[in-house]
Amino acid sequence: MAEKKIPREGTKAYEAYIKREEKKKKALQEEKERMYRLFEMERAYGEEGYQLICGVDEAGRGPLAGPVVAGAVIFPKDCDILYINDSKKLSKKKREELYDTIREKALYCGVGFATVEEIDRVNVLEADYLAMQRAIEMLGVVPDLLLNDAVTIPKEDMKQVSIIKGDAKSASIGAASILAKVTRDHIMESYDQLVPEYGFAKHAGYGTKAHYEAIEAYGILSIHRRTFLQKRIDEGRLSVKYNDVVLPSPGELLHW
Repeated sequence: MAEKKIPREGTKAYEAYIKREEKKKKALQEEKERMYRLFEMERAYGEEGYQLICGVDEAGRGPLAGPVVAGAVIFPKDCDILYINDSKKLSKKKREELYDTIREKALYCGVGFATVEEIDRVNVLEADYLAMQRAIEMLGVVPDLLLNDAVTIPKEDMKQVSIIKGDAKSASIGAASILAKVTRDHIMESYDQLVPEYGFAKHAGYGTKAHYEAIEAYGILSIHRRTFLQKRIDEGRLSVKYNDVVLPSPGELLHW
């Protein structure tokens, strides 16, 4: 990498450079302070004796197509990671960068998913729980404590804390939301390569006008959630036409 060229002292360019550097330094300090606050819950429970504090969150509850995906993350004490936030507040580029950083800095992390068939069979909330349970299993260790985004996960024996808007209040939950969101986006982008006419890379399976038009034109795929489409079908606003193209399961597309 070429060495950064610093303007000559006493010039206007040098003054502008100093101001830019001071602004960057201030922004970095503010981000470090924000992240310190975001780890407040993890520190507090750590002081109570909990060692493996796991944040859990999901992505993909609302779309018409594709799996629901959950992430689980355990950070080490005094982790120096920056820029964690609710995944919806981050740009796609920043989420992708953080996805790699989280996996590098976490003590343990995992993702899990529930299929469209499971969503249609047990409903999306129960499928959410399945995905979260599977993400926790993927950690390879049993957490002491779960910090969850607004849910209590069934069949988990450890202490759980349900936090409303937890992905913006806990670094571990925010990191889990990023892993879940990026993993799900990767899966939907893979489907987009197989059936590009549906536009999955753009809308990720959500019920946009373009998505409904694609379903009408090309048919319902195996990765569409039938229960999510049924009301529109019953009202006569969507034709019952199936596309028999064979698509891989999310597990075949999941690179972890």
